[in-house]
Amino acid sequence: MAAARGATRTLDRSPLHVPLLERFSALAAAAPEAVGPREPVDLYGNGVVATLEDEVARLLGKEAAAFFPTGTMAQQVALRCWAGRTGNATVALHPLAHPELHEGGALGAVSGLRTVWPTTERRLPTADEVRDFPEPFGTLMLELPLRDAGFVLPAWEELEAVVAAARERDAVVHFDGARLWECPTHFGRPLAEIADLADTVYVSFYKSLEGLSGAALVGPRTLIEEAKVWRHRYGGQLFQQFPAAVSALLGLRRVLPRLPGYVAHARVVADALREGFAAAGVPWARVHPERPHTHQFQVWLPYEPGVLSEASLEQAEETKTHLFGRWFPDGPPGLSVTEVTVTEEGLAWTADDVKEAVTEFVRRIPADGTRRG
Repeated sequence: MAAARGATRTLDRSPLHVPLLERFSALAAAAPEAVGPREPVDLYGNGVVATLEDEVARLLGKEAAAFFPTGTMAQQVALRCWAGRTGNATVALHPLAHPELHEGGALGAVSGLRTVWPTTERRLPTADEVRDFPEPFGTLMLELPLRDAGFVLPAWEELEAVVAAARERDAVVHFDGARLWECPTHFGRPLAEIADLADTVYVSFYKSLEGLSGAALVGPRTLIEEAKVWRHRYGGQLFQQFPAAVSALLGLRRVLPRLPGYVAHARVVADALREGFAAAGVPWARVHPERPHTHQFQVWLPYEPGVLSEASLEQAEETKTHLFGRWFPDGPPGLSVTEVTVTEEGLAWTADDVKEAVTEFVRRIPADGTRRG
C-alpha cells in the first residue's frame, strides 16, 4: 500500500491510496456538486439518501430503490424476498459468484437459502444450462460482470436467452450488478435496458464509482418496500449515512460518464501487456479476457505469487511506477493471477509506456523463478 501511494505513475489510483484527511477534505470540497448549501443531514434514510435512491431508480429504469450499507446485505434481502414470493428458497448462481466465495456462507447461514450451480465453467451459464438444470429454483442470480472469472460478460443475445430460459422455468431473475456501471460498452446498451432484463438489480457505489461505501437494490416498488423492512431487521437502518450517499452521488456525476473511456483504454493496455510479455520472453502469459469486457481484467503468469508480488513491490519502490498489485495462486501450482484496473491516471499510459513497464517488471523476476532471500 505504501509503495502504491508513493508511485508517481499508476494505471489505477485507488481511493485506498489516498490518505484519510485528503480524502475527507476532497469529499467536503466536492459536496456542493451533489447537495444544496442548506440541505439538512439525513436521518434513518431520508434527505440525501432518499435523493440518491430516486436517482439510481431513474438511471436503471426501475420503480424504486433502497440504499443499503453493504451489497452483501442488499443481495441477501433481495433473494430472501424473492424466496418468499416464489415459494422456492433455492437460488441458481455461479460457484464463483460473490455470495459463494466472499460472504462466509451467509445465504444459507443467515437467510436460509440454498444454492445450486447451473455451470462450473469460468463463464456465466448458457440458456441451455439454465433451461435443462434438473431441479427447480426460484431465482436465477447473474453476476455482471463475473469478477472472479476475469470480469467476464456474455454477449447481449446470450444474456437475453439466459433470462428467457429462467422465465420459462417460472423463476425470477436478479442481477448482481456491483459493477453493472461498467457494462454498457460491452453490451452496446444503456444501463436501463440492461437492468430491464432483471426483476431486481443490486449496484455498488464503491466498486466502480469510487464512493466510500454502500449499495442500492432496485426493482418493483412493492418488493423494495418489503426490502426496507428486512433492511431494518438485518441492522441496515443506520442513523446517518450522508458521507456515503454524497460520495455515491459524486460518483454518478463524475466517474460514471468516464467509464466508457476506461473500458476502451483497458483494451489498449491489455494488448500492450500481451505484446510486452511476449517481447520480454516470458514462457507463458495470458491476459484474460483477451479483449477486456470492462475496464478490469486478469493477468496470469507461470510463477509463484510471492515471486510476482515481490517483483511488483520492487518496481513500485524503485521506479515509482505501479503496474501490478498483489498476485494470488489460481489453477495448478506455479500459476498466479492478478487483477488490472484502468482508471483516470491509466488514460495517460501509451502502449509503449505499458511495454516499457512490463520489461522493468520482468527484469525483477529471478531467473530461477524463486524468491530472493
